[in-house]
Parts: sequence; structure tokens; C-alpha cells
Amino acid sequence: MSRRHHFHIDHLGHSVSATVQTGHRAVVEILVDGKETGHATPDDDRSVTVPVELPTEPPTTVTVRAITGPGAPRCVLYATADGEPQAMAPRPY
Repeated sequence: MSRRHHFHIDHLGHSVSATVQTGHRAVVEILVDGKETGHATPDDDRSVTVPVELPTEPPTTVTVRAITGPGAPRCVLYATADGEPQAMAPRPY
């Protein structure tokens, strides 16, 4: 049985959302300001990193790491390669 988990964070004035669908085959979708900008399917290690661009001037690349298991899924935003990870808050919808 699959289940969808939603996560969100505001970064540099833009909305970054992630949907993690768990089940037999996990799928991760990343939206920036409501538009899909990244999509991935995790391998056997149960996590995936998805680079996306924020529409700033100039464009800013950030990375979302989705961990689909074990346990409850979670997502983290990395603004730079050596920056502090920012946990994305789970959303109930």
C-alpha cells in the first residue's frame, strides 16, 4: 500500500515543497513555487538527493534530500554544499 507524505519550507522568499510517495516503489517530487522542478526514484539505499533551482536573480541551486525509510519519511534542504541542513516541516495534507 502506498502513502503520500508532504513536506514544506520557505527559502529565499520561495516555497519549496516535497511529496514522498512510499510503497513498493518510492517516488519523490519537488515543487518550487507550485511548479514541479525535480523528480526522482530512490535506489535500494532508501534515500535520494534532488537538485533544484530557485527562480532568483541569478538562479540559486539548492538540494533536497529525501529519506524514504526506514521509519517515517523525512526531507532536508541543503542551500549550499557545505551549508547547514534545514529540516523541511511535514504537512498533514
